[in-house]
Amino acid sequence: MSIEGSAKKLSAYIGENDEYNGKPLYTALVEAARTAGCGGATVLRGVSGFGATSRIHARHNLRMSSDLPVVVQVIDVEHKIIALGEVFRAMVGDGLITIEDVQVIQYRGGVTGGPS
Repeated sequence: MSIEGSAKKLSAYIGENDEYNGKPLYTALVEAARTAGCGGATVLRGVSGFGATSRIHARHNLRMSSDLPVVVQVIDVEHKIIALGEVFRAMVGDGLITIEDVQVIQYRGGVTGGPS
C-alpha cells in the first residue's frame, strides 16, 4: 500500500472506558480501520481533557481518573476515510469525530521495523 501526498486524517475523541459490543471502543475502532483496509491506526491516551459535558478527565498524582481521554487516528486516502468516518459515527456514542486534510511525506514499513 502506498500513501503519499494529499490524504485525510480521521480522529475520534472518546473516553477510555467507552465500550462497543462488550470491548473497549478504541479497540473496536482500530479493528474497523483494519477491516476497512486502511494503512494503520493509532490510539493516543491523554493525560487530561474535557468534552461536551465540561467534566474534567485527568490523571492526578494521588489518583487516576477512571476515564481518561483517548484519540483514535487513521490516515489514508479520501474515499477510505470518508467511508470509515460513517462506520466510526455509527460506533461512537458520546465523543467527537473529525476529518482533516493532511499531506503525507512518508509512509513505509519494513518487515523488521525499519532501517538499522
